[in-house]
Amino acid sequence: MRLGAIFPQTEIGNNPAVIRDYAQAVEEMGYQHILAYDHVLGAHTASRPGWSGPYTSETSFHEIFVLFGYLAAVTRRVELVTGVLILPQRQTALVAKQAAAVDVLSGGRLRLGVGVGWNDVEFQALNESFTNRGARIEEQIALLRALWGETAINFRGRWHTVEDAGINPLPAQRQIPIWIGGTAEVVLQRVARIGDGWFPQMPPNDQARALMALLREHLSAAGRPENAVGIEARLTLSRTAESGWQQFATDWQALGATHLGVNTMGMGFQSLDEHLTALRRVKAALATVAGG
Repeated sequence: MRLGAIFPQTEIGNNPAVIRDYAQAVEEMGYQHILAYDHVLGAHTASRPGWSGPYTSETSFHEIFVLFGYLAAVTRRVELVTGVLILPQRQTALVAKQAAAVDVLSGGRLRLGVGVGWNDVEFQALNESFTNRGARIEEQIALLRALWGETAINFRGRWHTVEDAGINPLPAQRQIPIWIGGTAEVVLQRVARIGDGWFPQMPPNDQARALMALLREHLSAAGRPENAVGIEARLTLSRTAESGWQQFATDWQALGATHLGVNTMGMGFQSLDEHLTALRRVKAALATVAGG
């Protein structure tokens, strides 16, 4: 099981030296990937007294492709993972171009996690439809793969038309892996049909076991083997006591997880060193479970 660190988007601040030091320390520890969350805008809650979303206009988020362009330059080995990019609120051809650029500049180290999102405020501001985002994401994935595969394509879908055009440069990997987030059954069906991986965000409990069984059913129906889809679980330290870290990882590994991301946000840390100290403790605790 491959072990990754979740970039502390909302807590790391804006000092580029701190961001560099975080990424280089994570790589030096032997973590195999850095995963970052994506949001473009946050809602101002003064005009929304009933707001229940986890992020607001007061929450800091570095733009994910710019961030990864920077991290590509200051690291050498660690994989860069979007977890997840809100694909339907972005222009698909532009995402293809940006992702290809990160992949080229990093030497083929990008894994693109995508999802449909939950924040209609962002969709409105970015002039994209919130109501049909689930339907559009499948066409977007098809277009991404087409643009990454050939220097010029013809593509005519319900929402996208490309007439004998393409991006340059193409990705170093040629086909960047596309992983999908979400837990609804329609998402699991989508993962089974067209995904390279899935991001479950829950403990290895009865719900996780049921969803994994359902995913296997959908994979079988799609004619794909179980190992066609990677599984990245998420260990959030604020929700799991240190004494339970190893069992959490072991149980997810038994369920079929191929990757595990470690989230240090929400612990009340005030410095980079606190985040890195926690990651070192996790790495030591999981030495017999997660590779690195």
